[in-house]
Amino acid sequence: MNPTPAIAPMTAATLTPPRAVVDGIGLSISDEDYLRFREYFYRETGIYFENGKRYFVDRRLLERIRLTGSDSFHDYFLFLRFQDRGEEMQALVNAMTVNETYFFREEYQFRCMVRDLLGDLRSRRREGETLRIWSLPCSSGEEPYSIAMYLLERWPAIDQVDVEIIGSDIDSRILAQAREGLYQKRALMQLPTSLQQRWFKPQADGQFRIDDGLRESVRFTRLNVTDPLQMAAFHDIDLVFCRNLLIYFDEASRRKAVDLIFEAMRPGAYICLGHSESMSRISPLFKVRKFADAIVYQKPL
Repeated sequence: MNPTPAIAPMTAATLTPPRAVVDGIGLSISDEDYLRFREYFYRETGIYFENGKRYFVDRRLLERIRLTGSDSFHDYFLFLRFQDRGEEMQALVNAMTVNETYFFREEYQFRCMVRDLLGDLRSRRREGETLRIWSLPCSSGEEPYSIAMYLLERWPAIDQVDVEIIGSDIDSRILAQAREGLYQKRALMQLPTSLQQRWFKPQADGQFRIDDGLRESVRFTRLNVTDPLQMAAFHDIDLVFCRNLLIYFDEASRRKAVDLIFEAMRPGAYICLGHSESMSRISPLFKVRKFADAIVYQKPL
C-alpha cells in the first residue's frame, strides 16, 4: 500500500486545533507526533483521518497513553509499534473505529435483495450449492442479523436454499458484542413490533437479546479489508453488503479494498454500498445495475 494519501496531506503548519488534556495531566499530541501517528495508522489499517478528525484522534490517543501507563506519546508510540503480540494495536483500532448502526438500516437494499438479487443468484447455483452473503463491516451485528431476519420473513425460497451469512469487522471488541447479541432499545427502532416480539427477548437490565437460532446463523470474523493475506481466506461470495466503510479510506485504500473484495466474489455476484457511496467513482471493475428498490453493482459474469 502506498503510504502517501492521494488527497492533499496535512502538514504541521496547517494544524491549529486545541491541545487535548487527559485527567488534568499535561499530556498532549504535537503536530509532528500526530502526523507520524496518522501515517502509521494508515499503513496498518488503510483508514485515513481527514484534517477535521484531529480532535477525535487526539482524545483517543491520549486515552490509550493513559491506560497503558506511558509517560508520553513517544513512549506510547514505541510500545505500540514493537509490542510482540499486537494487543495494543487492536485496542487502538477498537478505540478509533466508529460503530453506529441499527436493525433494518437502509431497508430498501434488503427489499432489493429478496425481490431481485437472490432469484438471479439462485438461478446460477447448482443444486445444493451454498449461497454466501457477506456483511462488511458488520459492526455489532445489526446488519447481518437483519439480513438473516429478512430472509426468514420475506424470502419464500429460504427453505430450499442453503445460505451462509458472514459478518466481518476490524474491531474485535464490537465483534464480541455481535456474538453476544444484546442490544439497547434504540437499535430496534426501525423494526416492526411484531419482529421485535418474535426475534428478541427483553432482559432485566432493559436490553434485548436476539433469538439464539438467529444468533447462531451468522459467522463472525475479524478482518482488515486492506490486508491481502486476510482477504485471501474469503472466496465464492455471492452478495456483499459493504455500506459506509469506504468513506473512511483515501483513494488508494478504497481502490485496494475494492480490488480485494472483487477477487472474493463469484462472477455475477452483487455488492451494495451506502447511500452516499458510488462504485463508479472508485473502480471500473463492476457493472451498475438499477433495480426498482436500489442501485447495486455486479461483478461481470
